[in-house]
Amino acid sequence: MRNNTIYFMMMRVRMAPPLLLVFLLMIHGVSGDDNGWSVSYSPPHICALKYSTVIMNCTYTYPTGYKIEKVFWTKTLVMDNEEPPDLSNDPEYSQRLQYLGDKQQNCTVRLSHVTLKDSHMYYFRFKTDRPNGKWIGKSGVNLTVTGDFDLQVESPERVTEGDSVSLTCKSSCALTDRATFIWYRNSQPLTERRDRNNETIVGSGRIFIISKIRSDDSGEYKCKSINEHGEKYSDTVTLNVMYPPRNVSVLINGSGVIVEGDSVTLICISDSNPPAVNFSWFKGGTIVGSGRIFIISKIRSDDSGEYKCKSINEHGEKYSDTVTLNIMYPPRSVSVSIIQSGQIWAGDSVTLKCISDSNPPAVNFSWFKENETSAVGSGQSFSALQSGRFYCQAHNQHGSQRSDAVTVTVHHVAGRNVIVITATSGGVFIIIIIILIILKKRRSVKVEDHRVKEISDPNEDTYTALDLKSTTSDLYDTLATVDRRRPEDS
Repeated sequence: MRNNTIYFMMMRVRMAPPLLLVFLLMIHGVSGDDNGWSVSYSPPHICALKYSTVIMNCTYTYPTGYKIEKVFWTKTLVMDNEEPPDLSNDPEYSQRLQYLGDKQQNCTVRLSHVTLKDSHMYYFRFKTDRPNGKWIGKSGVNLTVTGDFDLQVESPERVTEGDSVSLTCKSSCALTDRATFIWYRNSQPLTERRDRNNETIVGSGRIFIISKIRSDDSGEYKCKSINEHGEKYSDTVTLNVMYPPRNVSVLINGSGVIVEGDSVTLICISDSNPPAVNFSWFKGGTIVGSGRIFIISKIRSDDSGEYKCKSINEHGEKYSDTVTLNIMYPPRSVSVSIIQSGQIWAGDSVTLKCISDSNPPAVNFSWFKENETSAVGSGQSFSALQSGRFYCQAHNQHGSQRSDAVTVTVHHVAGRNVIVITATSGGVFIIIIIILIILKKRRSVKVEDHRVKEISDPNEDTYTALDLKSTTSDLYDTLATVDRRRPEDS
């Protein structure tokens, strides 16, 4: 089949210019003419280690009707009508040269135990039974014998995670011996194995293949060639596998407790190759900063919330999980709330409740009567049974704050109590009337310098009229009982 291919090739170029024909013959290691005479060498160049065995593959053709009488190899290139020396008759070759071909088409020869002196051009010569029916393959085989050779690993310049990667063990000398190759990563030998996707990774042979390479396949690779004459290591090459960000997380620098006024540093941590250089910070769904480090100076309670970062490199991006900043602060906006409903009669009390904003919520409350150093009560609620100005103080582990004072005034009216709450806020005094007592007899009650009087209705023995008079905002409201008849002595 090969001879037919060569023949048809020769027929296609028989009309080509002479220089082009010579060039084509040199490339394919073919010597011949357009009359059917040819010799083909494969390969035309052979590099062999010292003391190894070389096989020079060869085929030849000749016109139909000719009979082959003699075949041999020679180192001497002569004209067709001259006779070169036969290597099988040379004492230096006779014991090492073995003709493996025939007298039809195959002209392969084996040369064993080659030495540096065997580096030479070799030609095949054949003769037929007709005058001038002889031919020599002038392109020949160029044999180079070396005592050493360079071994190198050919690798891709850029590798990204998921790529299929091939490493090739190449030498400066195309060795003819069937060598064994062993591959190493970080000085450890590699054998055939399967990866996480059940893809085969071959660790032996001239070509080393990694299908769907991972980042942990990064490292220094080299190959070793072994034959019967010794072994040779290549130089190392480095596989640096690129991959997008992963394992992205947020590190909060400092203790676990963040108190209002602290300076808080958030650091975006990610694993990527090349390292990520672009980072974005988000609070909820809103971007709030950039850079690997995000600093909040003098943090406030409204900085509380969920934060995350996004890490970006040229191969992709990834968000971190969220972290929650829970800002602690002492009590603030402390106030007293009045909890009371319905009428209050003698012996009843008014309930005051301490309200505050703090984190964590205040659990300790103290109640004080103004101008007294000792607490008069504890707990979030306090029952006032006597007149006075009262305030509360809320506590948590980060501090405390007191409320403004409220005034509680208890009046005695004919054996009954009227409780009046006076709240003071920002310089404005407000009197809240908790109970109005309907008297069945004529009585008078003095409340904060205002007079309450009872008069008789013309149609009733006695009745009480309530007239609530408005004053300016910085005065007490006035509670008055208006006498619509002339007062009588009790």
